[in-house]
Amino acid sequence: MLEELTFGFPILSLLLFLPLMGAMVLWLLEEDDLIKNAALAVSGAELILALVVLLRFLPDSAAMQFSERLPWIPPLGISYHLAVDGISVLFVGLTAFLTVLVVLYSWDTVRHQIKAYFMALLALETTIIGIFVSIDLILFFVFWELMLIPSYFLIKLWGSGVERQYAALKYVLYTLMGSVFMLVGIVLLNLNYHAWAVTHHVEPTYTFDFLQLLTVPIPHDKQVLIFWLIFLGLAFKAPIVPFHTWLPDVLMEGPIGMAVVLAGIKLGTYGFMRFSLPLLPEASKSQGVMKVMMVLALAAIVYGAIVAFIQPDLRRLLAFSSISHLGFVVLGVFALNFQGLQGSLLTMINLGFSTTGLFFLAGFLYTRRHSTHLSAFGGIAKQVPLLATYFLIIGLASIGLPGTNGFVGEFLILLGAFKAHWIYGAVGVSGVILGAAYLLWYYERAMFGPLGQGLGHALADLRARELVIAVSLSVMIFWIGLYPSPFLRIMNGSVQALVERLERGTVAAGTGEQTPVLAHRAHQNVLGGRAQ
Repeated sequence: MLEELTFGFPILSLLLFLPLMGAMVLWLLEEDDLIKNAALAVSGAELILALVVLLRFLPDSAAMQFSERLPWIPPLGISYHLAVDGISVLFVGLTAFLTVLVVLYSWDTVRHQIKAYFMALLALETTIIGIFVSIDLILFFVFWELMLIPSYFLIKLWGSGVERQYAALKYVLYTLMGSVFMLVGIVLLNLNYHAWAVTHHVEPTYTFDFLQLLTVPIPHDKQVLIFWLIFLGLAFKAPIVPFHTWLPDVLMEGPIGMAVVLAGIKLGTYGFMRFSLPLLPEASKSQGVMKVMMVLALAAIVYGAIVAFIQPDLRRLLAFSSISHLGFVVLGVFALNFQGLQGSLLTMINLGFSTTGLFFLAGFLYTRRHSTHLSAFGGIAKQVPLLATYFLIIGLASIGLPGTNGFVGEFLILLGAFKAHWIYGAVGVSGVILGAAYLLWYYERAMFGPLGQGLGHALADLRARELVIAVSLSVMIFWIGLYPSPFLRIMNGSVQALVERLERGTVAAGTGEQTPVLAHRAHQNVLGGRAQ
């Protein structure tokens, strides 16, 4: 089984429940300014904890680190098992980072039910962190579903569109529909383990623990069935074309903070790398599954880019741009090679800076004109030079300009796609070209085109808090673009272990013998204070 390293202190539990405890503290407060300051303090403390985890994380290792395990419902094999590895740890840092920025953005833009808004935002952070640190599949599923509660209220109560109630309900129903199938797939994994454990007289006979499930062979036909069941849950949440129709509605009607979370934190595609590929390697690399996933990925890349090109509203353009970028992520994941998987994982992190940056900028524009439609702008670069500059920087990162984070991820994905089959890479390249076209088309008209309606008066440039958001995102964009090595080192060990798992498959059927990846021993270094 993959090595587990503990920290000597339950830092992941603290990281998990700190935002929820912060939300409870907010409930006791009454003054708006005090509530805002408390929300910023809690999200800031969460970011510091996430940075501690990242700094103490052992790079180039496939080990599950900072592990915490307690029995929860032993008769059913359900445990409270937390850990992070190179696939999940960067998402923890990204979630904490974006939450701080959303709190800053919401400081002046949320004007009603302020306490309830920040409580919902912090509760949402807890559920997302829970998704990334959960190793037990039922614990993962619990946080996966709990995320819907604060999400629904954030969209419905603080959305800016007239159809926000419809968008909130659509999001919840679509996600719940997929989750039903995913739960069935998780239960089938448990039953398969039970049948094997009874045959081989292994205790416990039931488990939902990811690491224990890895050690048991799964027949090919059952793998394919479970893959598609879990696929539906992940595809609706991602969302993957054709399960995407809720996303443009939510990103258009919901608040900017919710758009940042849904467009910048890729939960669905994370699920493929965390669970589907390692648990179901034969199904994942079977020709039928791989071809279907590649077709869906390429369809999303081209469809999303073409539809984005004809959108006159920036938020709707970004919604379809997000669908296109997600297609790139799926393309890299199902290239099933080291470069593709590494590129997809890095791109998921990159989108948390570039796509969310564009949504923040859309929010900045909305606060000035109460619209993100192209007709409300035109020639505003002279009035708001800072906003125009950061719009260009983050936009160029989104289209993958060399020197920005987008280039590194997309290059690795396309390299992996060409290694899988040249036709996948060739079609994928078209998405890069179309992406540059639609974003530069909007930027040129909004910033340098003819003046929009009612633009006779001056617009305010970026304010202090807005500038902090824009600068923070730009720093991350150039850091990853110019020096991606620290980020790649964090993920390399886990990605390599996943590639080996895909190459060798599950344990030898009927023998209980572990494959080299399951027997893989990571670095023996004990991180300060860790006991194995």
